Amino acid sequence: MNRASDRWRATLLTAGGLGRSPVAPGTAGSILPVVVAIGLVLIGAGQGVVDLVLIVLAVLASIACVAIGRDAEGAWGKDPGCVVADEVAGQAVTLVLLPWRALPEHGAISSNLLLAGAAFLLFRLLDVIKPPPLGSLQRLPHGWGILADALAAGVVAWSLLTVGSRLLA
Repeated sequence: MNRASDRWRATLLTAGGLGRSPVAPGTAGSILPVVVAIGLVLIGAGQGVVDLVLIVLAVLASIACVAIGRDAEGAWGKDPGCVVADEVAGQAVTLVLLPWRALPEHGAISSNLLLAGAAFLLFRLLDVIKPPPLGSLQRLPHGWGILADALAAGVVAWSLLTVGSRLLA
């Protein structure tokens, strides 16, 4: 492996350097999919486009975790804090298929910002606390241990948000 390859891998795993944040790198990494989703909604992208972009983001971040996460664990230790591709994937999963309101519908901007904020906070809470059985997923080998708990937190957060938004609708 050469230095350019190492830099490229580090860039992927740290979500363009967000994982190198001196404060709360996982939180910094989780912001990326939220900004992408809100940006797409605000420019008028339809639900299908938003969901497709988030799915692609989740898949690419997941592939990075599994494909090169093993090397990162060898260099930086088990589930290193600077690796935030897992947070990107998990947060993207949380945001997929949420009921984004189309612009210029009255109240759409505030509703979408509230939904994105709730998705962000709920995912981060679950990813940090790792309630059972989420925490046990970190024991999986190689890059799977980095990724699985974040994806599971994303699925749980998405489920709670989906049920909550339907109850409030």
